[in-house]
Formats: sequence, C-alpha cells, structure tokens
Amino acid sequence: MNPRVILSLFHILAVAPFFFYVATQRSALPQAFYYVILGLGIVLLMYHGFKAVARLRTNSPYAWVNLIHAGIVAPLLIYIGARQRDTPRAAYEMTAMLAFAVFGYHMYSLVVSINSDSA
Repeated sequence: MNPRVILSLFHILAVAPFFFYVATQRSALPQAFYYVILGLGIVLLMYHGFKAVARLRTNSPYAWVNLIHAGIVAPLLIYIGARQRDTPRAAYEMTAMLAFAVFGYHMYSLVVSINSDSA
C-alpha cells in the first residue's frame, strides 16, 4: 500500500478522533490522559523539530509539514498536558480546529493518492 495512503488513514482514523476526544471532553478527561497528551507533545516536538531542521538544511519542499507539527501541534499538546484541568477553553477550541483540519486535509490527500494510483 502507498505510504501516503497509510499516513492519511492514520491521521483520519487515529489523530483526528484523538483531537476530537480531547476537544470535547475537556476537563472531564481522565487525569492520566493528560500525561499521555504531554508525552505525545514532547515526542512530536523532538521528532518533528529535528526533522524540520534536516529538511530546511536540504531545502525540502516538505519542511512545512514538520514546522506545523513542531510549531503548532506539539506546543498545544504540551500546554494542555501541563495545564491539565486548568487548561483554558481556547486551547480546547484550537484542538477542535486542528481535528477538523487534520480530517479535511488527510481526506483530501487520501482521495488524491487513490486517484493517482488508479490512473
């Protein structure tokens, strides 16, 4: 299977629902879940931060993907994970917006990938 299809399916089936869950449950999230969010944010920051630097050095046209993850997604997750039940509503609203963005972008990417594979 095409790696782009797998990546899109992962984001559609796992990442977007995760963000929707966080956005809708807000302070009703189980306490341990905040540590998962914090850990995930740290891992994303490290991985995509290093990957962004590597891609910027090689003038890769895909550096923007890593910059979005390291500059927007990871800090938001770290913030929610660190603030826990004291997280302001705006952070959850941003998580909901990211959920819609992830779902929409990767549905589009999936359709394009499937259409290009079948052509």
